[in-house]
Amino acid sequence: MLTLKSTGENMTKKIGRILGEIVPGCTVIALNGELGAGKTVFARGVAEGLRVINNVHSPSYVIMNLYKGRLELYHFDFYRLEDEEELEELGLEEYFYAENGLTLIEWANKFPHYLPSARLEIEITKDPRDLENSRILHFKQLDRTKDFLIEELKRSAATCS
Repeated sequence: MLTLKSTGENMTKKIGRILGEIVPGCTVIALNGELGAGKTVFARGVAEGLRVINNVHSPSYVIMNLYKGRLELYHFDFYRLEDEEELEELGLEEYFYAENGLTLIEWANKFPHYLPSARLEIEITKDPRDLENSRILHFKQLDRTKDFLIEELKRSAATCS
């Protein structure tokens, strides 16, 4: 487990970029946090780290956006989904296990039992001492084979301040 503090959007995006630079294919990132916590800002950083050249937008209404970069980024948003039947129609499993892809899911906590057990969970919360700008990012790697992601983020965190 790793906890990082971000003092603003630029830092949140930078932490995401660092993760995007080191993450391997066939990785699922479950991204959670309340409205306005910075999930999409973090996702934009991951996309930058993957060298995606398109503008990244929250896929709230379309459920999934696909971006091409070093890996394909499958950017999902579960916010508007109401039940598992909607998930099954999406055929998510093919995205979860794509060797040349990264699956990033905003609002993943709506359907945690549908996600693969091997995933990186990130919870973004507003810092109660600075609700406007500061965020606390909690990283939990549920796949022991990818523990290096947390270790590399720890090493790189010093460059974010």
